[in-house]
Amino acid sequence: MAPKVIYTLIAVAGIAAASGAAWWYQKPKPADGLVTASSGAPAPAALGAATPAKPPSVEVARVELAQLTDDTRAVGSLRSRRGVVLRPEVGGRITQLNFTDGQRVRKGQVLVQFDDQLQQAQVQQSRAELSIALANQKRNQELVAQNFISQRSLDESAANLEVAQAKLALARATAARLKIVAPFDGIAGIRQVNVGDYLKDGADIVNIEDIEAIFVDYRLPERFQGKLRRGQTAMLDIDALPGRQYMAQIQAIDPLIDVNGRSVGIRGCIDNRQSQLRPGMFARVNTVFGVKGDARVIPEEAIIPQGGKQFVIKLLNAAASAAPTTQRVEVRVGLRSPGKVEILEGLKPGDIVVTAGHQRVQRDGTAVTVVDLAAGRPARAAANGPSAGVVAPVATPALQTAATPALVGAHPCGAVISQAATGLVPVRSTSRTDRIAPASTTERNPA
Repeated sequence: MAPKVIYTLIAVAGIAAASGAAWWYQKPKPADGLVTASSGAPAPAALGAATPAKPPSVEVARVELAQLTDDTRAVGSLRSRRGVVLRPEVGGRITQLNFTDGQRVRKGQVLVQFDDQLQQAQVQQSRAELSIALANQKRNQELVAQNFISQRSLDESAANLEVAQAKLALARATAARLKIVAPFDGIAGIRQVNVGDYLKDGADIVNIEDIEAIFVDYRLPERFQGKLRRGQTAMLDIDALPGRQYMAQIQAIDPLIDVNGRSVGIRGCIDNRQSQLRPGMFARVNTVFGVKGDARVIPEEAIIPQGGKQFVIKLLNAAASAAPTTQRVEVRVGLRSPGKVEILEGLKPGDIVVTAGHQRVQRDGTAVTVVDLAAGRPARAAANGPSAGVVAPVATPALQTAATPALVGAHPCGAVISQAATGLVPVRSTSRTDRIAPASTTERNPA
């Protein structure tokens, strides 16, 4: 029994020693440089309470004036101003082809001649009959004047004369149908026939395209119906001609909305006297509804949407020596562009708004520190000019137009009366500022 009691006491003593060591190890130690209450000296307040709170850091931008373009993008196809496939009205054998593939032709030029020997013989026969009818009519007029024949004979000869004239006109019209002429000035395509071919009526011969002016047909959603006006500008990018941009003028707006796609058809016209564009090309169309020259813009990250409304955090007392304070302001936004948004109400040019760090500002009147990311140090927001960390207005160069030979003559698209949207300035020049960002130099059609 004695050994069992000894072992029990040893185990209890070991457990107690281990518990005391663990308590001493986990006991909180007094902070360096501080005297605890047990030493007899009074304990100061907590360290965090003795140091004042640092103002939250935010990034800001200034409300700037810039030129905004109200536009939308779509895809379209190019087509000729006038295009037709020549087809014969009657069957026959080709005897002459008076054009070559790709040749420029003039209105009224005879392009294809069919075998018309029979029709020309009928014309000669009709001419002979007309000559006899004319002689009979003249002779009967003289005889009636001398009372040798009745008036009825004169009337019959007059009727025979009219019949002969009609037969000659019919013969000439029949013979004319065997000549295929160009209906307008244009460029002939690639012919599908050769001399000696026998064609039935309606067979394809060749296509004629008038590409002095090119139409671009495209569609826009019905929500843009109220903004579309004749005379507005559309800028075209052609995938087949990279690096160039062309200007089209809206000439027609389809009054019928497509019930399947709920879209409206639009046709624009492009001056193509340099023959750079071809019908059938694919085009990316940027329709310009108008341009605002002095739009107030801010970075889009400054907008705080909440409950169907738009807010920004504005800095107050930016010129003061003390840290600026914040104020939550409701705004009304307008046009948008990549990275920027227009402010219609709520801010004025020169105001400073927070673009990053909104979550650190919990209430109005919060003092903040403006961070200059470029320099990596805090900066004060100046009132008279943009400081480090404040976005300054950037001068936007206009697109340059490549030097092209002067084009003479009337514009092939004709004159279109501009019906620009209210409140927006229509674009009338080929050199324009592309939204509010610097744009690269591209070539353009002088139209």
